[in-house]
Amino acid sequence: MTVASAYGGRVEALPSRIDRALAAARAALPPRPTAEDLPALQARNALIVDIRPVEDRRRDGGLPGAVVVERNVLEWRLDPTSPDRIPEATGLDREIVVVCNSGYASSLAAASLQRLGLHRATDLDGGYQSLVAGRSN
Repeated sequence: MTVASAYGGRVEALPSRIDRALAAARAALPPRPTAEDLPALQARNALIVDIRPVEDRRRDGGLPGAVVVERNVLEWRLDPTSPDRIPEATGLDREIVVVCNSGYASSLAAASLQRLGLHRATDLDGGYQSLVAGRSN
């Protein structure tokens, strides 16, 4: 990205720390599925996890077939060794696809799950809004 400098010239802006963290998170994830991949994922019993805030789910609707897990407790609910896990957290080999609104927070969340050993955790490219866009086309 090029920005104006205080001295009248143009300089290349460095990516923000969060942009660098997001890029690193995505680089460590398995391929990110798209909205078109969701039916196949559900057919093979992948765990689809909706981490959108309740306000987003009320406004835009739920995600059929997904379990809802608030982002602030995601790691505790999906860690198969946690006493607070959900029944669907059956093991480290479970295929998990995290869904947020636009596909940013879910990338960071999936990377956190990867660090817990859930090596098949990834996120939906474009998030819930990519599903909405696909329905309107």
